[in-house]
Amino acid sequence: MTATPVRPKYEVKDLSLAAQGRQRIEWAGREMPVLGQIRDRFAQEKPFAGIRLVACCHVTTETAHLAIALKAGGADALLIASNPLSTQDDVAASLVADHEIPVFAFKGEDDATYHRHVQVALDHRPNVIIDDGSDVVATLIQQRQHQIADLIGTTEETTTGIVRLRAMFRDGVLTFPAVNVNDADTKHFFDNRYGTGQSTLDGIIRATNILLAGKTVVVAGYGWCGKGTALRARGMGAIVIVTEIDPVRAIEAVMDGFQVLPMAEAALRGDIFITVTGNKHVIRSEHFDVMKDGAIVCNSGHFDIEIDLKSLGAKTTGIREARTSTQEYRLQSGKSIVVLGEGRLINLAAAEGHPSAVMDMSFANQALACEYLVKNKGKLEPGIHSIPVEVDKEIARLKLQAMGITIDTLTADQIEYINSWTSGT
Repeated sequence: MTATPVRPKYEVKDLSLAAQGRQRIEWAGREMPVLGQIRDRFAQEKPFAGIRLVACCHVTTETAHLAIALKAGGADALLIASNPLSTQDDVAASLVADHEIPVFAFKGEDDATYHRHVQVALDHRPNVIIDDGSDVVATLIQQRQHQIADLIGTTEETTTGIVRLRAMFRDGVLTFPAVNVNDADTKHFFDNRYGTGQSTLDGIIRATNILLAGKTVVVAGYGWCGKGTALRARGMGAIVIVTEIDPVRAIEAVMDGFQVLPMAEAALRGDIFITVTGNKHVIRSEHFDVMKDGAIVCNSGHFDIEIDLKSLGAKTTGIREARTSTQEYRLQSGKSIVVLGEGRLINLAAAEGHPSAVMDMSFANQALACEYLVKNKGKLEPGIHSIPVEVDKEIARLKLQAMGITIDTLTADQIEYINSWTSGT
């Protein structure tokens, strides 16, 4: 009889990195006062006692604070990476060594390892899933239907993940509650716009050390991530072109002062291309054909399929590592196309992801969404649920308080006025 292999308690690159990770986690905490207050309350109230929780997230210093807060609340938590290139190995080591949180993630893991880690997460038999792109939930539905009975619900904080959850619901396979963290005001207004905007350019600059001023930057997609990226690129002196498929967003981009073109035309002009759409093959074969020699292409959406790297590879006579996170594809035509971060999230592949201050609100939403699911176990209908408005506003209030900012409150007369239909001009 063959013995069943024993699963390791964790899988990280190097535990000796824990001290470095601990220091970086502590530094990030200086900018995360809201999540810190939530962690302290969780430690007293233990809302997750007896709850098995799986988080599929980018393993960064900010995610570490979320994991620590959930464990403080009593959760039996396990963490895997949501992207093969986004893990900060020192942070993963610290979570294991200093906080005894099982982590299965290391930077550069291949696709097979990533999918194996998703299975490890499901082996934990989670009651709550924190997902980033809905891979864990999709795998649960496709391969482990028998475990759905264990599940209280899931939370999702990416646009890509919400699109997938809506498709699941339309197909009748989302048979449990899912909380839409992505669309909370204190998430997408700040994380998607300011976080993605700054961290995307940070990743590009770290990977290439190029000057953005005077360059033509093509931003594919004008959702909140695209808005932030275009705004920051313009602020660095770039000439910004936006491509869109949504006529309303296209008009908005024009009125925000950007030129709007189809990708077929923008491909002729761009020096740097940034995809932030959540869709596939936004930049593809015919676009590579007309790009300038040395054009730089990168992605700050979610999955690496926004750029059609297979079609690019088919045109290539050779690939060289020009710099860390920078691959130069030499084409049969003689020109080159530069791909950053293997087409994966450039802000995490080449940089550190969003600044801690903005993730403070995003992960406060995640923590409170998990608490909301547990408190309302059995009461929520299957499908996608918004973060309660009062939770969203409380996060904003705590953030303002931490920043030392006070705002006005309505007077009794004003409250009466806005609730009356009889008063007019």
